[in-house]
Amino acid sequence: MVSIKCRDITFSNIQAIIFDKDGTLEDSQEFLRLLGLKRSRLADAQIPGVGEPLQMAFGIESGSIDPTGLLAVGSRRENEIVAAGYIAETGRGWLESLNIAGRAFDEADEMFKNASSSPMFVGSLEVLKYLSEAGLKLGILSAATTAAVQKFVKTHELSDWIQLEMGVDSTELNKPNPRLFLQACEQLGVNPAATLMVGDSTGDIQMGQNAGAAGCIGICWGNAEVSHLEKADVAIASLDEIIIVAD
Repeated sequence: MVSIKCRDITFSNIQAIIFDKDGTLEDSQEFLRLLGLKRSRLADAQIPGVGEPLQMAFGIESGSIDPTGLLAVGSRRENEIVAAGYIAETGRGWLESLNIAGRAFDEADEMFKNASSSPMFVGSLEVLKYLSEAGLKLGILSAATTAAVQKFVKTHELSDWIQLEMGVDSTELNKPNPRLFLQACEQLGVNPAATLMVGDSTGDIQMGQNAGAAGCIGICWGNAEVSHLEKADVAIASLDEIIIVAD
């Protein structure tokens, strides 16, 4: 076990750190924006008029995405259900609406399956190596699918440092349900009370806190002074603010 210091907060007796993926390790905002645009346009091609409302619902605004919005923090299933809701407002039945949304999402995914991977935030790889070499177990717990997490780890050759690759594949469990964090800790073989959660959303923070994590570190790259991270134990602007200190 080690002690971790972030700014003026020290977390003692830490066994493991679990990271979110999008917005935390992976600079995926532009990819998510383009994916959301494609999903909404494909839905609009089937049901004219729903494209623009869907973009707003996804949190796409002025060429960027809202870091607290549906696209940024929701699972694919949550995004799909919201899209189906907008389609249902046009008078379609619920099952038909779900099918239309599902087709749009599947087609968008197919179009982007060979797209270039989003980069990791600068310095993230070095931080993962640094923490792993100190004896910490490291994992990724994302609202994306497990397959997307596995692809991220493979693309960036992180398997030497990441022991857990976990996404959201169930329609029942999504962030901030604390069971996700507890399951992640169980798979890592660590005590939740000795595990830190690092993420860029309110859902990450709530999930970790409700699961009894040792601490929850919020990250907003370049600017830690954001309101959606105010309930984190500490907010940082770069992963290299996670520092190992002598006990």
